[in-house]
Amino acid sequence: ILTKPLFMRTVLIFLLCVFTGQGVAFYLPGVAPHEYEAGENVTIKVNSIKSTKTAIPYDYYSLFFCRPTDTKMEPESLGEILWGDNIKPSRYGARMLQDISCAKICTTTPKDEKKHQVRKLKMRIDQEYRGHLILDNLPVAEVFIWEHGSSKDSLYYRRGYPLGVPANGSTPTLVNNHLHFTVKYHKPQNGVKANGYRIVGFNVFPYSVDSGYIKDQCKPDNEWEPWRHPPQPLYLKTNKPSGEQPTHSVTWSYSVKWEEEPNVAWSSRWDHYLHSADSADAKIHWFSITNSLLVVLFLSAMCATILLRSLHKDFNRYNNPDNEYESQEETGWKLVHGDVFREPSHPSALAMYVGTGSQCFGMAIITIFFACLGFLSPANRGSLMTAMLILFVLMGSVGGYVTARLARMFHEVSWFTVFCTGVCVPGTVFGIFFVLNIVMHIKQAANAVPFFTFFGLIGLWFCVSVPLVFLGGLFGYKQPTVEHPLRVNNIERPIPEQPWFLQSYIVIPLAGLVPFMAAFIEISFILSSLWLNKFYYVFGFFAIVFFILVVTCVETAVVGTYFQLCFEDHHWWWRSFLLSASCGLWLFLYSLYYFFTTLRLTTFWGVVLYFAYMALGSYVFGIMTGSIGFWGVFFFVRKIYSVLKVD
Repeated sequence: ILTKPLFMRTVLIFLLCVFTGQGVAFYLPGVAPHEYEAGENVTIKVNSIKSTKTAIPYDYYSLFFCRPTDTKMEPESLGEILWGDNIKPSRYGARMLQDISCAKICTTTPKDEKKHQVRKLKMRIDQEYRGHLILDNLPVAEVFIWEHGSSKDSLYYRRGYPLGVPANGSTPTLVNNHLHFTVKYHKPQNGVKANGYRIVGFNVFPYSVDSGYIKDQCKPDNEWEPWRHPPQPLYLKTNKPSGEQPTHSVTWSYSVKWEEEPNVAWSSRWDHYLHSADSADAKIHWFSITNSLLVVLFLSAMCATILLRSLHKDFNRYNNPDNEYESQEETGWKLVHGDVFREPSHPSALAMYVGTGSQCFGMAIITIFFACLGFLSPANRGSLMTAMLILFVLMGSVGGYVTARLARMFHEVSWFTVFCTGVCVPGTVFGIFFVLNIVMHIKQAANAVPFFTFFGLIGLWFCVSVPLVFLGGLFGYKQPTVEHPLRVNNIERPIPEQPWFLQSYIVIPLAGLVPFMAAFIEISFILSSLWLNKFYYVFGFFAIVFFILVVTCVETAVVGTYFQLCFEDHHWWWRSFLLSASCGLWLFLYSLYYFFTTLRLTTFWGVVLYFAYMALGSYVFGIMTGSIGFWGVFFFVRKIYSVLKVD
């Protein structure tokens, strides 16, 4: 039990993490800015090309772009590999404070006579793929003017640049073969010791320019105006109306413009990427979070009032020896006191699912804590995915311990149950991921996990996670058996016919809808970051929403179980789990709605990827919320029956 000073310190630390996480959780603490001298070489790197219409990233050099001599991929974290980030060197170059009017890179010619490379480039452009470049750890972005924004937030930054303009009726596909970079910098002032300049912005404006004009007029000492020249189309065969011949080669070029930006500090240079969104969406985000919080607080107060008043009357009625109605016949939840702690059906499976859900819950809590402190910011690519994976593995001891304690309480002591905790749910996820990874290798996608890394994941699973599960199970089995407040009768009491509104197919889905409705707005933002290539950074909001989710899961499960016991149905073990686990069902149903209303996936394998990963996410999410509801009901039932006087 927390003492009052310790409790207050805990609350203050939590609130500090939550509210500081909203504004400063963008940088990994301890990372220092790089300062460039005038004329110093500034490296521009390429990342995978991505599209929201296919959900499958590809390597940048899978198309016939200008390749450097060395295209060796940089060392990546586990999260970057799983996310499909392939960062490689490029032939784009710049020097600090030195503008480049126009620089030719190379002319690429398809090596095959059937022009498969031209066809592939045309297909990627028509699928609206975007190229992604990196300079000083900043992703390149297009800048648009938001017409309905305020004067302060009128610019919209979109990561990457389009590879070209898709074909539209009589208009052919155009390739963006000239990139104009605008690099923003500043020299630190106000007493900050700095030996050079810091880069605070990296923008791009793509152009389609006929290759002949680039060959003739693109020179460093010439004034270059790419918008004045005709575009570069891609033709697979002779275009009869215009007489254009099939595209045999493409010439690539770029230009660089340096602009001083004294009003943007290095520590806030990511704000443009994170805050540039529709102002209406931002207002909806704030309003929905506030509204959900108020509604849930009201719901919590109402449920607590109802339960406390009902329980208070029940205790007075059951424990008062002078109550003439109670002396005649037992009714309500007291009537099942001899069966309420009877072991459930399939107790090993319940112990396994609750143990795995507790493992996921521990992983989520620690991940949110470090995210609020800024360790898992978008600036540190792949850190969030890596942290979640590593923490899930380390939380295996928690899953094993919980499983062992429950199995011992159910008199089902078995190491096979502990083994299933470490294998069944992770094995289901891993098996589906294995099949999808084979498909990605066949498609030569950038997010195809290399086999060496894949075997590393298997080693991490069986050599770290499973042993930790057994270690937790060992400590759990060594603990004394959990004693119930009341003994169990030898003969099970029959359950009377239940009213229609307490049928499982009605009450279970409805109970999961309540916590899901309190969090679905935030879930929509998370889905946008996953499938629409947007940043998610408001971890402070996420911490609040997660707290709301936990509270509502417990409340709905407790209320549902209380009414179930009042109608003399003592089979509450599995239902307490399923009442909250149905949140996963609503998450999958919402993913269907999101697919038809928001996404624009046009390829078969993109659709397969979406529904496969959303099904896995909903499955794991349901297990976690189910375990939260189970524990809330478990302590609630033990509490009310521990104070009940039974002859």
